[in-house]
Amino acid sequence: MNIISLFLLQVAEAETDSLALMLQEESSMSFFEILQQGGLLMIPLFILSVLAIYVIAERWRTLENSRMDVNTMLNNIESLLKSGSQHRAVQYCEEFDKPLARILKSGIRRLGRPIRDIEDAIHNAGKKEIYSLEKRMNWLATIAGVAPLIGFTGTVTGMIRAFMDIQSLQGNVNPSVLAGGIWEALITTATGLIVGIIAYGFYNFLLGKINRMVFELENASADFVDLLQTPSPKKRTEA
Repeated sequence: MNIISLFLLQVAEAETDSLALMLQEESSMSFFEILQQGGLLMIPLFILSVLAIYVIAERWRTLENSRMDVNTMLNNIESLLKSGSQHRAVQYCEEFDKPLARILKSGIRRLGRPIRDIEDAIHNAGKKEIYSLEKRMNWLATIAGVAPLIGFTGTVTGMIRAFMDIQSLQGNVNPSVLAGGIWEALITTATGLIVGIIAYGFYNFLLGKINRMVFELENASADFVDLLQTPSPKKRTEA
C-alpha cells in the first residue's frame, strides 16, 4: 500500500507541475492550438456543437414564425362564417403559413358535417402540427447526453496515455511527458460539458416555448369548436 501511495503521490505532483506548465504556455498558444491538444475526440464534439447550433437556430426560427394573434384570427373567421362565406374563410386561412391557420382550415373545410367529424379533423391536424413543432428536439436531447460522455471518455483516454508514458519511462516522470495526456483529459472534458450544458439549457428553453404554443393551439381549437356550435341568425351558406 505504501508503494502504491507513493506512486500515486508522484503522479499527482507530476500532474500539478504539468498544469502549471500548461498555464504558462497558454498565453503563447492560440485557441485553436489549445483545442488541438484534445485529440481525436474533439472531432465528434465539434460535429455535435455544430449540430446543436443548427437545431437551436432552426427550431427558434420556426417557433417565432409560428406565432400569430389568436383572437384576431378567430374574430375574422367568425365574421366570415356568420356572413356565409365558408370559401372565403378557407382562403383567409391559406394566407397564413401558420400552425393555427392550418388547423382551423381543416375544420372549416368540413363544415356541414357532424360536429364530431369536425373535431376529429381539427384533432388530427393538431397532432401533425405538434409533431412538426417538436421535430429535431430529440437531436438536442441526445447531444445534451452524449457530449459530456464523449468528454469523460477523453478524460479516460488522456489518463491512459499519461500512465502509458509513465510506464515507458519506468516511473521517471516529468511534467513535459505527462502534459499531452493531461491536455487531452482536461480539454475534452471541458468541451463535452460546455456543449452538453448549452444543448440541455436550450432544449428545456425551446421545449417550454413549444408547450406554451401547444397550449395556445388547443385553446384556440376549443374556441373554434364552440364558435361553430353557437347559434347564428344567418343560415345562408356560400355555394
